[in-house]
Amino acid sequence: MTAYEKKGFLHQHFRIFHLKDTAMKEIPFHYHDFHKIIIFIDGEGQYIIEGKSYPLKPRDILFVSAGEIHRPVTYPGKLYERIVIYVSQEFLTHWNTTTWEESKNDLSECFRLARSTSSVMHMPKGTEHDLLFHMKKLERVDKGEGFANQLYTEILFIEFMILLNRALQSNQLDKLHDATYDPKIQLVLEYINSHLEEELTVDLLADTAFVSKYHLMRKFKAETGYSVHQYITSKRLLLARELLTTTSQSITDICFQCGFRDYSSFSREFKKHFRVSARKFRQE
Repeated sequence: MTAYEKKGFLHQHFRIFHLKDTAMKEIPFHYHDFHKIIIFIDGEGQYIIEGKSYPLKPRDILFVSAGEIHRPVTYPGKLYERIVIYVSQEFLTHWNTTTWEESKNDLSECFRLARSTSSVMHMPKGTEHDLLFHMKKLERVDKGEGFANQLYTEILFIEFMILLNRALQSNQLDKLHDATYDPKIQLVLEYINSHLEEELTVDLLADTAFVSKYHLMRKFKAETGYSVHQYITSKRLLLARELLTTTSQSITDICFQCGFRDYSSFSREFKKHFRVSARKFRQE
């Protein structure tokens, strides 16, 4: 698997890992088609998400939305302890229902809030007790084998997601503003994600950022790990996957709506990235 492919497949609603390392191998830039939450427990490290580098400190919470390019940066001999949570988009969508007209339960709202403010937030001491206490209980139950354990684990996980969303919506988590990034690359990333349905060329993007195309290509690869073309293709495919899931549009219409110029290229790239044809993905 190269640095430019999607990494990992989630075959369950969610997975929880408590990991502790002092000698991690370098992990290349990658993305997932599921969401990821990381609770940084102890040690030193940084995390790069969509070209922004965040220094980490204990009690930080990282929100990595499906499709966001990211990688951790660790230091030899330095502790890197964290709780990693993978959660499928489909599982959260299942709970995104309207019980009453004015009451909407959208457990994925935390990822949207993080994208619009800061991908890394910090738990003050009071909030730390609530969220970490609940997570420790969830970890214990997840490893257990008692009566209806799978159901109990899922209930506790939903409760954790509710508490996390409430903490964000009530401003109980501190937003971090000390991320480092190249403002011109961020401008290009924002432009790409806002114009996926349009024709996107390196020349156009270079003009948008007022840099030469050669400087853009070199800097873009350094900041994201992807070439401009690879990044655009990945984002278009993720949009297509979402539309296949949430709309009844024809696959051909979705192909062109996501910026692909011919159906055969779209079909080939979709199967390469998701290991299933677009038609079969919709059927399943």
